[in-house]
Order: sequence, then C-alpha cells, then structure tokens
Amino acid sequence: MKIAIVILNWNGKNLLKKFIPSIIQYTDSKYAEIYVADNASTDDSISYLKEHFPTIKIIQNNVNEGFAKGYNEALKNIDAPYFALLNSDIEVTENWLDPILSHFENNPETAIVQPKILDFNNKQFFEYAGAAGGFIDKYGFAYCRGRIFNKIEKDKGQYHKNTEIFWASGACFCIRSKIFKELNGFDERYFAHFEEIDLCWRAKNLNYSIKYNSESVVYHVGGATLKVSNPKKTYLNFRNNLYTLVKNLPKKNLFSILFIRLVLDGIAGVIYLFQLKPKHTFAIVKAHFSFYRKLSENLKIRKENNLKKEKYYATKSIIWSYFVSGKKHYSDLD
Repeated sequence: MKIAIVILNWNGKNLLKKFIPSIIQYTDSKYAEIYVADNASTDDSISYLKEHFPTIKIIQNNVNEGFAKGYNEALKNIDAPYFALLNSDIEVTENWLDPILSHFENNPETAIVQPKILDFNNKQFFEYAGAAGGFIDKYGFAYCRGRIFNKIEKDKGQYHKNTEIFWASGACFCIRSKIFKELNGFDERYFAHFEEIDLCWRAKNLNYSIKYNSESVVYHVGGATLKVSNPKKTYLNFRNNLYTLVKNLPKKNLFSILFIRLVLDGIAGVIYLFQLKPKHTFAIVKAHFSFYRKLSENLKIRKENNLKKEKYYATKSIIWSYFVSGKKHYSDLD
C-alpha cells in the first residue's frame, strides 16, 4: 500500500452513504486502502459501513475529541508512506489520486499536496475551504487562490498551473506520513479549524514544500459538520488563529503584529454587534481570553519550534486589499 485514504467520521452516516461510493469507485486497491476513523459516533455509521462497505477498514476512537486529535489517534494505527485525509463530505473524481502520488514520488522535497477543490453544489465554482490553495496575510487572515473572504471565483482554468502554496486545506489534505509524524501531527488543543494551517506553517519552518496540483479534482460540500452561523465555529477560528500566530510568527515584530491582530478582531466583534449577532461577538471575546490564558504555554511551544520562515505572507493585508482597494480576486492582488 502506497497511500492510506482516511475519512474522519462523527455521526455522519448520511454523508458516508452519499460519498463513500465515489471514493471506492475511483480508488485502485492495488496501491491504496480506505479507512474510516470514527470519533465515537452515536448513530449507526459503523454498522452501516460494515454491512454495505465491508472492504473499508474501521478505526474506532473512544471519544470525540475533534478533527485534530481524531486524526492523530487514528493515524497511529496506519502504516503507509502517504496519508490522504478526506472530509466525509468530499466527492472524488476519476484518477484523482494518480497526480498526487506522482507528485510525491517525483518531488521528494514536497511534504504536502492539495488538489483542486470545487463546490459540490455548484461545480463550476471553487469551494470556500481550500479552493486552489491557501495563503495568509501578515496578520494571519487566511485566503485562497479562487476565494477571498466570501467572494468565490468561477473555475475558468485560471489556476490550472501547479504551484507552491502556503497551506493546504484539511478537506483533502495529502501528506507524507514521516513528515506528519516528525511534526507530531495536528495540535490537539485546536479541536477543529486552522489546525492544517498551523501544521503547514510548521512544515514551512522546516523548509518543506507544499504544493497545489490542479490535475487532481475533488468536490466539497463544506460546513457539513459545523455551520458558519454557529458561534462555536467563530470561537475556534479566532482562538486557533491567534494560537498559530504566537507559535509561528517570526521573532521580528511578533508582539506588534499580535497587537494589531487583536485590534482587528475587536473591530470584527463590533461589526457582529451591528449585525445583531451578539453570540459571535461573545465568541471573539471568549477566544481572546483563551489566547491570554494560553499565551505562556504557546510561547513555550514557540521556543521548541524551528522558526526559519521569515517571509510567510504574500499580501500584507487582505482586509485592506479586499475592502478598501476593491481587489476581489486572487489574481488582482499585489
């Protein structure tokens, strides 16, 4: 086996029922095996899999501790050169694995590969979580080739070229197993959201390469587990983003960047109030309290990291570019 396809599941019977068939259909068992890592589901996901898809290997986690720890625990039980971590709401396409495997085997410096991620419900458009590969700005705000904030681009072949990116989406995250282990996997404190960006940044700090491969195409539903409207999602995104900055920012201007980011978060909280979404404002406040409470812990982790990557951003401020300069597409950015 060259690659293990690992799908994390939590009470996702309906998603498994809908998307597992395409994964089986377009996966060659000669070089790949399919695993479902179950996060202590309380529905009948596992019995359904055993009855209808007996060839799929099942790893049972004892408790649901989110995306990060769920994968960390499951991958300890799998021996393969490469891991392909798939969300349960991903539809794959014919030969989707071939370009990824070829890229790994012909580019030893590449640690992580992301395919083109399109919207399952509108297949001519990129999907929010990953699109054609991710970047962050100076203050840690994430954006993608094909998606800036909520502006989603139509796929016209404008991002067909395979290229270096800063982060790969956790929706379809392909990584060399030895590097995943070298990095000690995802930060389990994150639970969910931003853990793949943190891991990618840590890989970059070790001078590993992260690539986008447009020849591999998948379709993603997005938001199947935690909706954008859920304040918990807001809390996790803001908290984990701050954790990631503390752990990975270059030493130069570390605290000045953090200060500006905290101010920008405060502005976001005020905007939520004007939008009559006080629960989201409270989620940001809660995220900041967690940031302060865990600051010394994250600074200690920072000291243990190998911080080599001084140039981590391609655009200084995606907020300025988008809202002030009116640059709505990745190709418009400086």
